[in-house]
Amino acid sequence: MIFLRYESFRGYLRAYPVTSVIIALNLIYFIAIAVTGDINDNYHLMRSGGFVSYMPDNPYGLHEPWRIITSMFMHSSFQHIFFNMFSILVFAPPLERLLKPAKYAVFYLLCGIIANLVTGAVHGLFGDDRTIYLSTGASGAIYGVFGAFLYIAIFRKAWLDQGSRKTVYTILGFGLVFSVIVPSVSLLGHVGGGVAGFLLYGLLDRAMTKRRRVY
Repeated sequence: MIFLRYESFRGYLRAYPVTSVIIALNLIYFIAIAVTGDINDNYHLMRSGGFVSYMPDNPYGLHEPWRIITSMFMHSSFQHIFFNMFSILVFAPPLERLLKPAKYAVFYLLCGIIANLVTGAVHGLFGDDRTIYLSTGASGAIYGVFGAFLYIAIFRKAWLDQGSRKTVYTILGFGLVFSVIVPSVSLLGHVGGGVAGFLLYGLLDRAMTKRRRVY
């Protein structure tokens, strides 16, 4: 099972520097937001960097594009950050090891960015003047990680043991059901991030395969 973690704290930091930095940034951002205001207050979250789209002036959430990234590192509750950081802590390390730190960092950010762009685009196309869309959290990028492992489980089965493949399928299945039945969860963000991770990893996999053939 590749998702079981046996490293010591220092060993984890050395082996997975990007994942460690991502977790640290999320925790620091969460503490800063909690100290400066109410983390359950949507207005405070908007001021603190949440991704926002609204009609008619900012239908796609691109008026302040920096929010596409800052929102990936902020959370709206203790439960929210706990589950997201646990997911990163457990599931991200094997992918960072596979892609190497620099490539993994770009992959993670792109998945989160695409997840926000998808939700903004759908709101811009189908939203109305009465709706303000606010999004926070790392789940879009996290589902990108899950999407990468789904690609591996389907097209590179030999790389994963049976238990790891079942874990990927179970997590994605449960996550989609949870995203549908819980109103506050962004189904579009999860699906957008997952599809982005699946496709981006597929492109990387093809590039790495070609490189191995050349050498």
